Order: sequence, then structure tokens, then C-alpha cells
Amino acid sequence: MLEPELKILDDFPPVSYESWRAIVEKDLRGTSFDDTLVTETYEGIGIQPLYTAGDQQGGGDQSGFPGAPPHTRGGRLLGNTTAGWEICQEHAEPDPAALNNAILDDLNNGVTSIHLRLDSMQRPGAIIQAVSDFESAFAAVDLDGLCISLDAGPNFFPAAACLAAFWKSRSEDPATVRGAFNADPLHVLAGAGRLPLPLDEAMNRMVDLAAWTSKNLPGVTAVGVDTGPYHLAGASAAQDLAVSMATGIEYLRTMERGGLSVAAAAGQIRFTYRLGCRLFLAIAKLRAARRLWARIIEASGGDDAPLNMHVRTADRVLTRRDPWVNLLRNTVACFAGAVGGAETITLAPFDSALGPPDELSMRIARNTQLLLREESHLHRVIDPAGGSWFVEKLTDELAETAWAILQEIESRGGATAALLSGRLGEQIQPTWQARRKNLATRSDAVTGVSEFPNLNEEAITREPVDLDSLRSAAAERIDRRAITVATTEALAHLSSVAKADESARSGGDLTAAAVEAAAAGASTAEITAASIVKRGEVSIPPLTPHPLAGPFELLRDASDQWLAQHGRRPSVFLANLGPVAHHTARTTYTRNLFEAGGLEALTNDDFPDADSAAAAFAGSGSSIAVICSSDKLYQTVVADLAPKLRKAGARTIILAGRPGENEPAYRAAGIDRFIFAGCDVLAILTDLLREEGVLS
Repeated sequence: MLEPELKILDDFPPVSYESWRAIVEKDLRGTSFDDTLVTETYEGIGIQPLYTAGDQQGGGDQSGFPGAPPHTRGGRLLGNTTAGWEICQEHAEPDPAALNNAILDDLNNGVTSIHLRLDSMQRPGAIIQAVSDFESAFAAVDLDGLCISLDAGPNFFPAAACLAAFWKSRSEDPATVRGAFNADPLHVLAGAGRLPLPLDEAMNRMVDLAAWTSKNLPGVTAVGVDTGPYHLAGASAAQDLAVSMATGIEYLRTMERGGLSVAAAAGQIRFTYRLGCRLFLAIAKLRAARRLWARIIEASGGDDAPLNMHVRTADRVLTRRDPWVNLLRNTVACFAGAVGGAETITLAPFDSALGPPDELSMRIARNTQLLLREESHLHRVIDPAGGSWFVEKLTDELAETAWAILQEIESRGGATAALLSGRLGEQIQPTWQARRKNLATRSDAVTGVSEFPNLNEEAITREPVDLDSLRSAAAERIDRRAITVATTEALAHLSSVAKADESARSGGDLTAAAVEAAAAGASTAEITAASIVKRGEVSIPPLTPHPLAGPFELLRDASDQWLAQHGRRPSVFLANLGPVAHHTARTTYTRNLFEAGGLEALTNDDFPDADSAAAAFAGSGSSIAVICSSDKLYQTVVADLAPKLRKAGARTIILAGRPGENEPAYRAAGIDRFIFAGCDVLAILTDLLREEGVLS
């Protein structure tokens, strides 16, 4: 006998959005729907509590298929389903032997891509000054299929020449070489505020490198667009997207003027995006980036050129305090990058904010990716966020908002003009101020720092690297090497090519000469000196970095110094009145709040009356008292307790909770401050630490 067909819709008929909202508004009893249930991003995009098919405007069929314009659903037909994304590890070990050991360890344990952050005066990194240093770094490494990318800052041109010469010496077939030189002058200028050569000279080198790379290394990109400095300065997702697109347009135009076609120029660019902890916003950001770039290529008259995407954990979300929570932040960033369709993902080791990472943190960074790829199989579905009404709508709105910001940047002369004039920094500043306000009130919580801090956490320390000695040793190696006739002749040829009229040489000639000089043993400094045409530098005020945990971590640092000097931390005394049920919620809230600033909360079970609470405070050694109880008890105990706490030596008396209409009476009794959800926690903590003498 056949069972009757199950028809769910017969029992659960569709409910219209209007009917659902009417029920919700009835339950809200006059409270505003938007104020209660709709949250806003820093772009002003409202995140609704419910999305329906009616919200899917630019998504769905209009988004095309994966691998087809506008690439919202992915830049490749099969996405990452065949092999997964590139698992990249960043290395910045200054010691050549340690660098080689770390690279070998990573490659033997699942990493498929190596990103080298090279040493510079602005920040320490891997000391690579010649082809021989690349040989040391990659000794015993099988380069077959390995992607090597660089972050050489202002020295992108000589570093690229040395890496290209190294590849030439180790590979018989240039077509098998994979990597990225990441020439990105505007990124350097925005972050460091200085380029050691004129901007037009840096751009010319970038164009020449791109022209040579496109002809000689088909698996390598020459140009990078990395918006890390803007993101760290507090940019919103839409601002980050707009700046990346404006920078990409600037580089496209520059390369086109240098003789590259739009298609060739676009194929030379790799975009790097930083991802934080807002999962769905991060996914939508990556999908919107591909859509925006496809539109730019179309408007530029170029052929279809999908955006080449690399994502990394955002520096601004990494914390020094309770750094183990960074493991969770890394997991969110990796998940968003994988679901968003990134080709390459790099996770910052959890202790990155403390100094050079150790073996454990590097292993966890790569294993986080391996677990999400090999065990969670995040790459097995093409565009898993596609079809989600929420994500599709958010992608649409993010792309539209970013496009409007991009148009404003373009109307003011483009990315270079906006950066040099300071306009980009000015645009980001209001976003950072809004973000800082939310951080100060803990509306934006930083877990382990502003929320759920642990004053007794065991500090993770990293041995400082003797960078001066390592740099001196590297300089000695360069001085000791044999300067052959071939080296001298190659440098002389490079100099003659650099001095020749640009119209007399074809694109890539300068890079070709630099690669030959590197192959002959020339150092990066010698390649720079021989190839330079215009001398001088460009300087601007750099974008100010704003780690999200920074303001609270500064207070914790001051508390640690006070502890070291006085043998105790600054403290607050919790005067808990009444039964536990009356004060436990506010006691927990209060302790969490004050320990976020390094103030130890001296807790207790409860006190039966004002006299016992005042007596305990007198013996606590603290000068700050916080009354914790229920609103009901406050009306009867505050007038009695506050004067007694003052008499017992309380310099500052705080009440936990909103005072409401009782504020005048409470202040008259002696209450100095009130703490409650939404108050400016950062300002309160800063003021108290100054009053205590902990902060100057």
C-alpha cells in the first residue's frame, strides 16, 4: 500500500513578509522595528532580521555563472573544487638558516605557497640581498608547483630581479614558475609615508617589471594591490573595496600608457584583501570585489579578466592580550575567504602582534587552513553563499556603496591624487571615529580584551631578534662575495639601459638588464643604484594604524607597569549589597568592565548592611568603590552607604546601573559616576587610571 504523498505546504502555507512584520511589530509593543531589529554597518547598510526572495536584485541569474562575468560567483568555472585554495604561509625570519628551516617545515606539512616579507628600514623581515640569499632560503626546496610571492616594500624592483634570476637558475621551463612580485608603490606610500624614489620613477619600474613578466613568466604577476594600510587605519568594507578598485585603475592606466594592453595589464595584478571577524560582511566583500573589477575591465574596453584574489587575516583584529583568541579570528577569516572564493589565503600566526611567531603558532596557522579544507571541505562547493538572499543583497549593497566612493575618488583625480592630497585619509577618519566610539562603549567587543579579560593570563613572550647583528652579517656576506667581471659588466649594461631614452627601449628592457645583473651576482642595493634614473623621494603623512584592541591594551600595559613598580595592581572594591540574586549580574558586569582596563576588581559574596561594606572597603587598600545591587535596593541603601564609603576613604564612588530619574538623589548622596551598558567604558577607565596616578 502506497503511503500518501507528504505535502508540507498544505500544513505550512506561505506567509508574506508583510504578515510576518505585522506580527513582529505587535510583539514589539510600540518599539521601533528599525531601532530594535535592524543593525547598520559602517557603510550605513541596514542589516535586516529577515530576507526574502524579493531582496534578491543583483544576485541569482543576474550574477551569472561561476567563471563568467561579472564573476560575483567566482573567477573560475569550477572554483576551488579541484584542488582547493592555495594555503599560503608568510615568512619574515631575518636569519637565513631559520628561514630555510621554517619554509621546509611548512612545505613538508601542507603549505603550498610561500609569501616572503622582506627586510626594510620600516619593518624587520627576511634579509634577502642577492640571488644567493634566495638560494639559502630555498635550499633543498622543490620549486615544482610552489608559488612564491614577495612583499619587498619600496625595493620591489631589485627584489623581483633577484627572484627572477633565482627562478631562472633553478627552472628549465619558465612556464612552470608561479609567484607574485607585488609591486605596489601606493601601498608603500600609504603605510610608510615615504618612497625613496620619485613616484613616477617607481611607477615606471612597476610598468617595466609588468611588461617583462608578462612576456617571460606567464605564471607570475608583477603588480599588487594591497589595501592593508587603509584597512588598518579603520576603513569600512566599502571604503576598502573602493580604494582597491581606484588603485587598480591607477595601475591599469599607468601600464596601458607603458604599452601594455588592458588585458595584459589586468593579468599582471593580484589583489590582497584583509578580513576581520564579521563573517557575512567579509564574504560579501570578496564577492563584490570581483563584480566591481569585472565592471572596470568592461568599461576599460578589455576582455574578460577575473580578479586574482589573495586574502589575509586583518592586522587590526589581532590582539596582544589573550592572543589565543586570535585562533578564532583566524578561523573566521579563513572560512570567509574560502566561502568567498579566494584563490590564496594567508593566516597570521596567533602571536603575530607580539613579535616573531614561534614554531607552534606557525603550525597552528597552517593547520587551521588544512582542517577547513581537508576535513570541513569548504572548497567542495562553488560559491556556497550564492542564493542566500541575505548574502546576495549585502553583496549588491556593498558593491553599490563602494562604486559611489570610487566615483568620488575618480572625480578628484584618482587614487594617487587622493592619497597625496590626504583626501583618502580624511575619508577614512570619520569611519574610524565611529568605530572607536563603538569600541569605547563595547558595542563592538574585542573578546579577551574589552570583553572577558583575564588579568591573570600567562604572558606569551618572544625572544627579541638581534636584527642589527643579522643585518651586519648580511652586509659582510655581500662585501665578501667575489665581484667578477661579469658582475661589473652587467651593472654597467643596466646603467646604460636605465639612462637610455625611454622611447628607445621596449617595455621590459630595464627588468631584463636587472635580472641579468642579479644572475651575475649583483646585490639589490647595486641593482637599485645602477638602475635609478631620477633621484629624490616622496613623503606624505602615513595613514595612522588603529588596531581595534589598541586603546584597551595601552591601559593594560600601564597596569602591568604599575604592578611591577608597586607589587599590586590598581583596584576597585565591589560593595555588593543584598542577596546574590540582587547583585550577581552587576557584579559580573562590573568586574568585566574594570579588568578590561587593568583595574583589579576586589570581589566578595555580599554584605548584609552598609556598615559592614564600608568596614571591608576601609581594609581593602583601594580608593574606588563600586556599589552593586538591584535598582530596588539602591533606593534604600545608596543614601546610607555612599557617605559611609566616603568616610572610609573612598575617593571615587561608582554605582553599577542606570540611575534614571534617581540620578540627582544619588549624586547628592555622594555617587560620582555611573556605569551601565552603553556607557563610555574607555573614557571611564582612562579617567580612573589617571586619578590613581597610573596614567600621566
